[in-house]
Amino acid sequence: MATTASTRRHFLSLLGLSAVAVSCGTTANGASSGKGGTKTLRYQGWAGQVTLPELAEDLGHLNDVKLKWVGNTISGPQDIQSAATDQVDFGGAFNGAVVKLAANGAPVKAVISYYGSDKYAYNGFYVREDSAIHSAEDLIGKKVGMNTLGAHSEAMLDIYLQRGGLSQGEIGKAEPLVVPPVNTEQALRQKQIDVAVLGGILRDKALAAGGVRPLFTDYQLLGAFSAGTYVMTDRFLKQNPDTARVFVTGVGRAIEWARSTPREEVVARMTDIVKKRGRNEDTAPLKYWRSFGVAETAGRINDKELRLWIDWLVERGDIKKGQVEAADLYTNEFNAAASSATSQSAGPSTSHSPTSSTSSSKTSSTSGS
Repeated sequence: MATTASTRRHFLSLLGLSAVAVSCGTTANGASSGKGGTKTLRYQGWAGQVTLPELAEDLGHLNDVKLKWVGNTISGPQDIQSAATDQVDFGGAFNGAVVKLAANGAPVKAVISYYGSDKYAYNGFYVREDSAIHSAEDLIGKKVGMNTLGAHSEAMLDIYLQRGGLSQGEIGKAEPLVVPPVNTEQALRQKQIDVAVLGGILRDKALAAGGVRPLFTDYQLLGAFSAGTYVMTDRFLKQNPDTARVFVTGVGRAIEWARSTPREEVVARMTDIVKKRGRNEDTAPLKYWRSFGVAETAGRINDKELRLWIDWLVERGDIKKGQVEAADLYTNEFNAAASSATSQSAGPSTSHSPTSSTSSSKTSSTSGS
């Protein structure tokens, strides 16, 4: 069996494969074609959840642009690889995965933030109530279940372990494992894993059932910040600028609608969306939704949201210093919903290193619900 470190490296290297495919591929399914551009956007969804583009479409913010669901994903890196290889027209992932993909040569551009961490929307690392795990040191030799490797959850785990004073050798002994999100709570309760990464409605559902407690959360580590972006290929943006503008602006408006609308109304709207699409999904967990966690107005992207993860990847040795620049990885050009707004960043400051010891990992966290 491969070591945890080599497994991590192998997964991260897979992000480079899509760069090869997209650099020599042609547009598939006629999705990005010709004068006037496409009016149909292929995408992957998340089982039992409503994505911001789906919400934007239901609110009427996409005008004549239509979404075409091609299946579900459980992984941000897989989703943006699908976008880079033209299997879908947009994909979303943790910003560190976006940086890694671009660093491997994929011609993609982040166009809008779509999720983040705040006091309501955050990912937590949970253990059983009777677990002996109370600190970073206690994670040595333990299994941590998360939806994918090389993305948001593994980044947070690394930061937590580094802040806890562990050496690189000790950090490598904490074993991240891929567990489908819908099975993560059950795997924890059945002691198949020692720590479960839970977020959003799956987190709140587990907390409501009791018997688990938080070790730490990403909100406690880094404060409020936008954590992931939707990407489109450079080719798609060049061939379909009007469609891209409608899409990005519509998603930005959906972000602000969800931010300003009573939670009960947002939940009711999302529940109706899931019922109408007829995919045999359980709508009960939607009642736990509280926020998308996007920090900036209408999902506007700024340098520091990407620079933070460039520094993290350089420190890990996954990319070289200077290999990519934050300003080259994104554009706010298509976001009319945010273009006239004053940017009021709630993200981590440029001096806030992921590994800085601004808080002690030796103390158990409490839920920020």
